[in-house]
Amino acid sequence: MQRNLFYIVFLTIFLTLGSAKTYSQDGNKKKKSFAAKNQENTPKADTKTDPKTSELNEIKIKPESIVKKPLLEDKVKYKAEKYAKIDQKKKLVTLYDKAELYYQDIELKSGIIVFDYQKNEVYAGRIKDSTGAYIQSPVFKQGTNVVEPDSIRFNYKTKKALVWNSRTNQGEFNVKAAITKKENDSVYFMKSARFTTAKDIDNPEYYFQTNKVKLVPGKKVVVGMTNMVIADVPTPLALPFAFFPMTEKARSGLIIPSYNDSNNRGFSLQNGGYYFALSDNYDLAILGDYYTNGSYAMRFQSSYAKKYKFLGNINIRFENLINSERGYPDYSRTKIYNIQWTHSKDAKSNPNSRFSASVNLGSSKYFVNSINQSNVGSRLNNTLSSSISYSKTFNWIPQVNLSLTATHSQNTNTEQINMTLPTLQLSVDRVYPFAPKDGVKKGLFKNINFQYSLRGENRINTTDSLFFKPQMFRDAKVGFQHSIPLSTNFKVFKYFSATTSVNYNEVWYLKTIKRQYDPIKNTVVDTDIQGFDAFRTYSFSSSLGTTIYGTFNFGENKKIQAIRHVMRPNISYNYTPSFSKYYDTYDSDGSGTMVKYTRFDNGIFGAPGQTMSNNLGFSLSNTFEAKVTDKDSTKTEPKKIMLLNNLNFSTSYDITADSLRWSPMRVSGGTQLFKQKMNINFAATLDPYAINNAGKRINTWNIDNGGSLFRMTSANMTLNYSFSSKDIEEKKNTQGQRNGGRADDLFGSNTDLSDRRQSLFKDDDKDNTEDKPSEFFKYELPWDLNLAYSLTYSNNNREKKITGNSLMVSMNTTLTPKWKIGASTGYDFVNKGVTFTQLRFERDLLSWRMDFNWVPFGNNPYWGFFIGIKAGVLSDIKWDKRNQADRTIR
Repeated sequence: MQRNLFYIVFLTIFLTLGSAKTYSQDGNKKKKSFAAKNQENTPKADTKTDPKTSELNEIKIKPESIVKKPLLEDKVKYKAEKYAKIDQKKKLVTLYDKAELYYQDIELKSGIIVFDYQKNEVYAGRIKDSTGAYIQSPVFKQGTNVVEPDSIRFNYKTKKALVWNSRTNQGEFNVKAAITKKENDSVYFMKSARFTTAKDIDNPEYYFQTNKVKLVPGKKVVVGMTNMVIADVPTPLALPFAFFPMTEKARSGLIIPSYNDSNNRGFSLQNGGYYFALSDNYDLAILGDYYTNGSYAMRFQSSYAKKYKFLGNINIRFENLINSERGYPDYSRTKIYNIQWTHSKDAKSNPNSRFSASVNLGSSKYFVNSINQSNVGSRLNNTLSSSISYSKTFNWIPQVNLSLTATHSQNTNTEQINMTLPTLQLSVDRVYPFAPKDGVKKGLFKNINFQYSLRGENRINTTDSLFFKPQMFRDAKVGFQHSIPLSTNFKVFKYFSATTSVNYNEVWYLKTIKRQYDPIKNTVVDTDIQGFDAFRTYSFSSSLGTTIYGTFNFGENKKIQAIRHVMRPNISYNYTPSFSKYYDTYDSDGSGTMVKYTRFDNGIFGAPGQTMSNNLGFSLSNTFEAKVTDKDSTKTEPKKIMLLNNLNFSTSYDITADSLRWSPMRVSGGTQLFKQKMNINFAATLDPYAINNAGKRINTWNIDNGGSLFRMTSANMTLNYSFSSKDIEEKKNTQGQRNGGRADDLFGSNTDLSDRRQSLFKDDDKDNTEDKPSEFFKYELPWDLNLAYSLTYSNNNREKKITGNSLMVSMNTTLTPKWKIGASTGYDFVNKGVTFTQLRFERDLLSWRMDFNWVPFGNNPYWGFFIGIKAGVLSDIKWDKRNQADRTIR
């Protein structure tokens, strides 16, 4: 009785203070004042308040009925659109139309809320509009858990609740239950429930139906007999029970393999394994494949990151491939591997220290023979490269930069591997010994400066079969190069910029050679001589250049108002003396014929020159820019358009040569058209000298030999054009490029068979059509097109032949809001054949995705079909069928 009277006092106060007012029990002083007022008034059985007014509706009670201990532990807030009604006889408070109630961590919004302060219960439900339709469904929120039912009954003392047609979101799951019983803050029991990853919980494209569910929010879902329903049609797929972990953090668990088959390797289980959620900073996934003929593969994938410090990932792949069966003529066996590692450091963690890694090394034929990669771009690429670097800046005066780099370059066709383990670089910033500490460095004398740089390498040239074997390290070459350039710059006749420099180089080797004729082998052999040796060289160079501006005006009322031409001519002179003192002689054939050589031949930093070099260089660079009238009449300034980004000419003249003093002229240029979407680059080599019948250059001008002024020996042109129906930032094929392929899809879209949730189309995440009205055919078709054209001309020996002429095209379009198609193809005009061709089809099935990928012909024909659920929690529910060509292992 005392508890009920207390609630009467409490509710009378906070309901009559207005819809946004709060109430609290602050102590005995307030209780006494309320009791004194209640003694003077007549009690009322029913009170109805207007939430828009702030008048106090009073209730009479006896002062001795007030309890001393408050029964509500926190403030209560409420509001309602139409009215708030208090029935003191039935101990009910009713909030109607857009009602809201807040208490502790509980938030309740609904069309109607009934507060029974005698039973400590709250009821919330829907109301009808003028047409008789139910509106304003309840939304119950406690902490981070949100439930959207048709109606709810909640006891705020025991925290128990009964919910009808509840809808809640748990991770990637959406759950709807006919009846839900809330036992406490952490346990829910559900009856006649369905759960799905579809966004529309009331009309999902698929769901799992079960009669019994135990839900622990944020931790787990345990269900009884469960049946999968697709398009409201029950399927025979059922489980007697199931357990789903629900957590925002990564959890360790099994990765279900997929089934496949091959003509040469038999049946297989692929991409099965275990995922280890080791910590918040790193994880590990171990995946494997197994074929019935004994072939198997293992993959280790790990990602790591530390906030504001670094992030990276490591992929290690190994495959033991058996082709056919033992005893058959096509039987073969090989082992291949691939290691990939990327690492980047946050520049803010230490601005003076940097570490990065980009590694892609392994067997030369990995991407050709791998049973778990469908990456044609990587397969067609013939180079694998890696780099690991560390650099440190010392902010001294002068500044010193230090770096250590390990590099790797591998030709997958020749299987040759070039590595530097490591490369040491040390550089000291420029020092101006005659310049003042403050002020402008002006003039020849004040601009005199020198630098120091050191480069050391441990270079290894080996093959795929000798990789990381003892012989690889025995053949390593070690060298150090010291460079000290002394230079200055100054103005000549105000408009000419002159530079001059003297360069000193010193090279150290830990291994040299001795060359001699071996009469037993009847050949010349080189013998390695271990030990320190060095040579020193110096050279002189200078240059003189200027910039010339020219403008051709056509008038401000013209469409093309002006064309601006900028020329930058430059003349350079280079002199290097002869260092013949480092040369010795050897008998080349045993007959006494002596030939000069240097013991520093085959060194990683070259050898000193035997002859003097005395050259003049000439170069001219040009840019062309136009001013045109802007189409936008509101613009007052003309629009600038680049006509030619660059047009360069360069050649040289050898002063000391007896003949053929002029080197071939190199011409190159490039421009960008159509809002910089088309890149055009071209180059040509023009030789002023003629050739004889053997194809050798002779000391005769080509024009004097019956030809033109210059003989074009080679030329090439490349054109790249990327455009789309809308200007969007292109999403690169990062994994395909990392594997050694291209960043675009001219060689097809990269497919990683270990994770088929990824879309075949680069803009899959950007084309969000869920808020657009459904339509069978899109009147605006999003599309993108990439073109790459290459032309190569060769005329070294009067062949006048086009050696390369190819066009590559890739296209993607969205036919309907859910259908996407794409194609990559090309044509080789020299060999008269179609190049690599790939067709791509994809259907967005809302929470599902279906795609078909087809390479119809070529050396690597392939097709693959996939349909599966997009959400990661149910990614194992899929059907993945593919058929790769039975390639012969090479």
